[in-house]
Amino acid sequence: MLLGITVGSAFVAEPELEVILGTMLSSSFAIGISTGVSVYEAEIMEREKRTVEMERALLTDLEDTEIAKLVKMAAIVISLINFITPLVACAISIAPFILAYLGFIEVQKAAWISIGATIGILFSAGVYIGRNGKGNAILKGIKMTAFGIIAFLIGYCIEMLI
Repeated sequence: MLLGITVGSAFVAEPELEVILGTMLSSSFAIGISTGVSVYEAEIMEREKRTVEMERALLTDLEDTEIAKLVKMAAIVISLINFITPLVACAISIAPFILAYLGFIEVQKAAWISIGATIGILFSAGVYIGRNGKGNAILKGIKMTAFGIIAFLIGYCIEMLI
C-alpha cells in the first residue's frame, strides 16, 4: 500500500507533500483499524470455539474463569499488534517525506528513500515470518521483497502510462 501511494503521488510532475503525507497516514490508520477489528473478531470466534471444546472435555463451564480472561486478553493483544503494524511501517516510510516537507531533501529523493525503506520492511517481515515458520528465513525475505518490487514496478508502469 505504501509503495502504491509513493508511486501514485510522489512521481507526478508536481508532487504535493501534504497529499502524500495525508494519504500515507490516513491509509495506514484505515488499514490498521480494519485489520485490528477483523483479527479481533476472528480471534474471538476461534478462541470461543476452542473454549467450548475445552468445556466439553473438562465437563465444566469456563465462563468468568482465568482461562476466559486470558482468551479475551490474547485476542486483544493480537488485534492491537495488527493495528499498530501498519502505523509502524508508515512511520518508517513517511520519515523521508517529513524531511522533504521540512526542506531538508527533495521530494523525488524522499520517494526513493521511502521505497528503499518500505522494501527493507518487506524483507524484514519475510525473514520474521520465515523464522517463525518452517521455511528458509532469508528466502522468505527475498520472496516478500520480490513481490513488493513487482507491485512497485506495476504501479510505476501504470503511473507512466497515465
